[in-house]
Amino acid sequence: MRAYPTDQDQGRSSDGVVVHRAAGDELPAATLYRLLRLRTDVFVVEQECAYPELDGRDLLPGTRHVWLTDADSAEPLAVLRLLTEPAGVVRIGRVCTDPAARGRGLGRTLMTAALAEIGTAPSVLAAQVAVVEFYRAFGYRESGEPFDEDGIPHQTMTRPGAVGG
Repeated sequence: MRAYPTDQDQGRSSDGVVVHRAAGDELPAATLYRLLRLRTDVFVVEQECAYPELDGRDLLPGTRHVWLTDADSAEPLAVLRLLTEPAGVVRIGRVCTDPAARGRGLGRTLMTAALAEIGTAPSVLAAQVAVVEFYRAFGYRESGEPFDEDGIPHQTMTRPGAVGG
């Protein structure tokens, strides 16, 4: 498991946020528990989406988790995971921020870290329609028609890989 400061020249960013990255098979049990608890608190409890959060993909070696903590805490403030799909497309999913930490720009920090991890590969995500503009700022564009997932309107969004990548 690796921790990266959001300011690569310092041990922590100006607001003390640290970016962590780990493959599914690198996650210590306590860290995995914290990540899954945050995802469940946001998606299942806050958004009232009763779905199987545990889908069997979190511990796979090819799954990459990216999350943020304050420098003095192990509790995740925001989290997402990256899954490699067929043809090398990376799927960004399970993107969420702790309600108590919202409004700090953590979503931008998290997505910037995810795109650094993805590199030149093409990527896809299913955005809640309410945040489509957020993902557009990172180069994602709508693909196909909006759809309903657990009672929440979503939109598939894609970002092409880098030229020569």
